[in-house]
Amino acid sequence: MMRMGGRQMTRSKSPLLVLTLVLAALSLLFFFLFSFRSDGPAPFSDGPLHPNPIYKPETSFVASLERFLLAFHNSPPSAPQRTHDPEHLDDLLFNTDTQRLYADPYYPLTMPLRVYVYDMPPKFTYDLLRLFITSYKDTSNLTSNGSPVHRLIEQHSIDYWLWADLIAPESERLLKSVVRVHRQEEADLFYVPFFTTISFFLMEKQQCKSLYREALKWITDQPAWNRSGGRDHIIPVHHPWSFKSVRRSVKNAIWLLPDMDSTGNWYKPGQVYLEKDLILPYVANVDLCDARCVSETQSRRTTLLFFRGRLKRNAGGKIRAKLVAELSGAEGVSIEEGTAGEGGKAAAQNGMRKSIFCLNPAGDTPSSARLFDAIVSGCIPVIVSDELELPFEGILDYRKIALFVSSSDAVQPGWLLTYLRNISPAQIEEMRQNLAKYSRHFIYSSPAQPLGPEDLVWRMMAGKLVNIKLHTRRSQRVVKESRSICTCDCRRPNSTTPGHLL
Repeated sequence: MMRMGGRQMTRSKSPLLVLTLVLAALSLLFFFLFSFRSDGPAPFSDGPLHPNPIYKPETSFVASLERFLLAFHNSPPSAPQRTHDPEHLDDLLFNTDTQRLYADPYYPLTMPLRVYVYDMPPKFTYDLLRLFITSYKDTSNLTSNGSPVHRLIEQHSIDYWLWADLIAPESERLLKSVVRVHRQEEADLFYVPFFTTISFFLMEKQQCKSLYREALKWITDQPAWNRSGGRDHIIPVHHPWSFKSVRRSVKNAIWLLPDMDSTGNWYKPGQVYLEKDLILPYVANVDLCDARCVSETQSRRTTLLFFRGRLKRNAGGKIRAKLVAELSGAEGVSIEEGTAGEGGKAAAQNGMRKSIFCLNPAGDTPSSARLFDAIVSGCIPVIVSDELELPFEGILDYRKIALFVSSSDAVQPGWLLTYLRNISPAQIEEMRQNLAKYSRHFIYSSPAQPLGPEDLVWRMMAGKLVNIKLHTRRSQRVVKESRSICTCDCRRPNSTTPGHLL
């Protein structure tokens, strides 16, 4: 009986012991999970955007830049980069490409892209970033039309976001589409980290031109540049005025642009085209309205059509004045004059989150940051810009998130508002849901996020790689009697001369 009782006592304790062990294990599990969790809400709520939760993405340009410069100040100097003469480098790249061709059945369509980042002198890189960070609070620095210069620089800061990701320690990077290589013979592409927009806006005119000439000489003296004629080199020139005085000398390079502007107001004929260059979105001026925000603001979106910005622009932007004359005072329409300063940011964000549609007419150039402000605000863009080219259009379908209206239709009395009012609630809801999904593609951050704009840059570049190699190799073997190098010349539909090979 005692043994039976002992067995009964042992059995009665066993479940209690097991329960204690399970609770202890769960406590340890929760401890580790929450110890490594990023503080605060994630800025993206659609999908697993943070595969490494230790690093909370920073989307503020100023905050990210301050952290970046502090890390650079505390880091050891980089080792000298090894270079080769053009012929030797060409042989080394041939050997690398040959090995990849026979080892990888999908080459050259495989990723990640391998990018060599030039270690340019600080006057082209870090010194310009410091110039911005020490002067960005100077709100008296305005452009001729009253826009804050430093906010304009932020809108075009794609050069910073790409470079910061490329040179970050691999342990902190999340992108799988691109990897930095430290040997030129291993590179698919070469990145030139010159901050052309900061130098244009924050330096005296002649000083800036002098720096441009120095940068041009530094770039074109590189053996890798001379080997390819710059065809495999990436140069960020995201503001239409940046690097303008020396562009003709780097026209073979891949330019990172805000748009194409085929009117010729900003780029000379033959300088830019979709097959060679890449369009990148502006950096948004408003905070992200994620899927939850879009859902919560739905009932408050009582304005049919919203616009805030400069009402009078030059060149293709003259359409704005016509639209203002047509739409002002109409029921359900809100049109405001304003710029992109702090007060303008709050007003634009408030207006976009209260509106169903956001008007996006052409400005001095076919594109503007307003389009991307609307996208990340959950406000359906109504695009009136006949010459507009869009970023990542080989990947994204803008018809699912925006409405495209010709300028001739938009200025017809009553046409635009009738068109918008006839769009069904079901279509509006579908486009809103698509906006919530697409917004992640337009938020720059550090570290760069999978499917963010930095990631899509390299996915688009991968599609260009075969063509880049084609033109590079063809340029190396043609003789003086050969016809000119093939380029795609996209003609306007009403041109009397068909598209042809030059």
